[in-house]
Amino acid sequence: MTSITDNAIPESGRSTADEMIAFVLMAALLAIVPLTGLYPFFVMQALCFALFACAFNLLIGYGGLLSFGHSMFLGTAGYAAAHAAKVWEFSPELSILFGVAAAAGLGVVTGLVAIRRQGIYFSMITLALSQLMYFIYLQTPFTHGEDGIQGIPQGKMFGVLDLSNTDTLYYVVLAVFLFGFLLIYRTINSPFGEVLKSIRENEQRAISLGYKADQYKLMAFILSGTLAGLAGAMKVFVAQNASLTDVHWTMSGEVVLMTLVGGLGTVFGPVVGAFVIVAMQQYLAGFGQWVTVIQGAIFVICVLTFRRGVIGEIAHYFKRSL
Repeated sequence: MTSITDNAIPESGRSTADEMIAFVLMAALLAIVPLTGLYPFFVMQALCFALFACAFNLLIGYGGLLSFGHSMFLGTAGYAAAHAAKVWEFSPELSILFGVAAAAGLGVVTGLVAIRRQGIYFSMITLALSQLMYFIYLQTPFTHGEDGIQGIPQGKMFGVLDLSNTDTLYYVVLAVFLFGFLLIYRTINSPFGEVLKSIRENEQRAISLGYKADQYKLMAFILSGTLAGLAGAMKVFVAQNASLTDVHWTMSGEVVLMTLVGGLGTVFGPVVGAFVIVAMQQYLAGFGQWVTVIQGAIFVICVLTFRRGVIGEIAHYFKRSL
């Protein structure tokens, strides 16, 4: 029985130098967005989802763990940051840290429960936990139920950076995204990342070599959830609201879609996938409910045409051409 990661993760064929060049190009292109006339809100939203997808990819692409409940980290951090900023009047940086801490704490608790199982059982447990959190947030007074937390003040980060200014907010979001991206990149290229990949490939062999697989998977789960929380905490300052949408199971499905379209187990794939999915939602909104049908059709075409994802196929092509 094959898993979702089988035959989906491309062999590493790009050197560190190539990846760093690609990172610099990506950072440069994103840095000039305010000068190009593109809608900043769209790009900021895409960057938040790109970080979310990268965090998810760390877990599934390099740890081999398919979570159907990652939206609980995005939504939990969003609610925590929104409540801290609006009700407790925390500064933006403290609100974000509070949201990230809430996601990390949730990652520890849910990870200790979910890591005990493998394969589809792990996926179903994460889905169940995510649904549990959804109904808690639906009933808890501080979330305001279906109305959500609206009108979140953006404030001044560190007392200097006025987030109500669109350009300032954009570069703060970009800086947070690049920080999270580099942290994930460093993690997967560290000794910890190499052990995690070996566990993904052959867990029993890794255990026989003396590695405590469950501890490594738990650490990856917590780190992935924490970074997903960072994306959620930043997102509430972009949208100025926190709602049940970010906690719903469909959000967990969307991040799976982003990762698979861009390229599972690739460094830049989730970023591309996030921009593709957010762009479809933004520019196909006029089609109403047909957006879901169109997304499904595009997803089927991508899976059939780009088995390794967009970035995975590009990397495979250049490797084969050498």
